[in-house]
Amino acid sequence: MPIAPAIQTIDMQATPITTDYVSTFSGNRFYPLRPHIDRVAIEDIAHGLAYQCRFNGQTKTFYSIAQHSLIVASLVPPPLRLAALLHDAAEAYLGDMVKPLKVLMPEFAALEDQVTAIIAATYGIDFSDYAPIKRADLIALATEKRDLMPHSAERWAYLDGIAPLPGIIVAMDPGEAKQCFLQRFHELHGA
Repeated sequence: MPIAPAIQTIDMQATPITTDYVSTFSGNRFYPLRPHIDRVAIEDIAHGLAYQCRFNGQTKTFYSIAQHSLIVASLVPPPLRLAALLHDAAEAYLGDMVKPLKVLMPEFAALEDQVTAIIAATYGIDFSDYAPIKRADLIALATEKRDLMPHSAERWAYLDGIAPLPGIIVAMDPGEAKQCFLQRFHELHGA
């Protein structure tokens, strides 16, 4: 006879939430309610992005935000490559939210902007020339839609006029994506 697991319910009104932070891979703390990161660490960013699947996991194979960021960085002029590599770095702390939900939650977008600013200040990144990064992001998106979402045949209006890359994406496993991301960061940042 199988044994049913014990389920304990928690009365959220009677149990105060005492942890107002999220622990990172390397043991740092991220405080989302008052955006603050004890120590921004590229290891945490690389790990977080490498172990999160794009499109809420609705892809034919695991495909990480880290690999997406590597593609975007490869499509911009050299002075913008570090900014392009880190354009989604806030997602390492906040998670990736699908576009339809993000549109409904402007507070989340504002929080994402605050976390991005913290990361940009840490690494000396200037996002003021964002148009080339956004275009590269859309090219990567068009390629990902074609290669990783075969059942997503509907039109995405924001991809009108955007041609996907000629090559097919070969998804990396999370460990490989993390190492490639870290290597590219160190090449671009010189650290």
